[in-house]
Amino acid sequence: MAVPKFYEFMLPILELFSDDKIHSLEECIQISIEKFGLSSEDLNEMVKGGKQTKVANRINWSITYLKKALLIETIDKRKFKITQRGKELLSTNPKIINSKLLKQYDEFIKFITPKENKDIFNEEKEELTPEEEVANICKTLNTELASEILDTILKISPYAFERLVIDLLEAMGYGIGKVTKKSNDEGIDGIIDQDKLGLDKIYVQAKRWENVVGRPKLNEFVGALSVKNSSKGIFITTSDFTEGAIEYINNTKLPIKLINGIELANYMIEYNIGVQNKYSYNIKKIDNDYFESL
Repeated sequence: MAVPKFYEFMLPILELFSDDKIHSLEECIQISIEKFGLSSEDLNEMVKGGKQTKVANRINWSITYLKKALLIETIDKRKFKITQRGKELLSTNPKIINSKLLKQYDEFIKFITPKENKDIFNEEKEELTPEEEVANICKTLNTELASEILDTILKISPYAFERLVIDLLEAMGYGIGKVTKKSNDEGIDGIIDQDKLGLDKIYVQAKRWENVVGRPKLNEFVGALSVKNSSKGIFITTSDFTEGAIEYINNTKLPIKLINGIELANYMIEYNIGVQNKYSYNIKKIDNDYFESL
């Protein structure tokens, strides 16, 4: 048989979790193989332009959709568990789980609806060009990748996170960086030398937090910069900043850049830190110069 559509995997996978136990990605794949009686030919079919099998790709996206609708939750890398919401949905005995059904959950709507296009479900909206459709697909893929990056960062050590931040800032062209020694960091996690002699420095604070960063922490950072006789700073967090914290930095008029979790993940994608190419497509156009030269 042909490999099922990705949404067709969602119900069997959620039913696997109905025992309220933790299950791995490998178990999700195995139960799907058994449910649909997939052949070795089905299992070896590759995604066009990619290096992943179609079965693995579709099951991964099924799991992503279930997570975004908060029907299952990530316990550890490649391990998941059903939520109370997931149990409640199964109790209604759905015949199928698809995007239409998942749109009852605000969290899922937020995931699939770009902020720039809030009327995406308006049937009267103009049709997108193929290029615009590709751009939207890339945006969706990168949104999920950014979420996966942040989940992964929260599992690494604080020191590893500081090293990651320095790697990113170097890739962005800020200069040569180093992580400070824990015994004498004086509120500074990293230093970027913008010139070869180290005369022009940017000081970095990196917070691997889930809670938002408020004004007190930024006030401490500004104080640490003062001790260093510097005004240049970058404060990076995996969470976000309160409005009061942002207003405080804006009012200082100091060259201090605030980077929240989503911005951090997007910068990592843009500058290829902690990510690698998964698919490669060549979209070609007519070469008018060639034909004019004939």
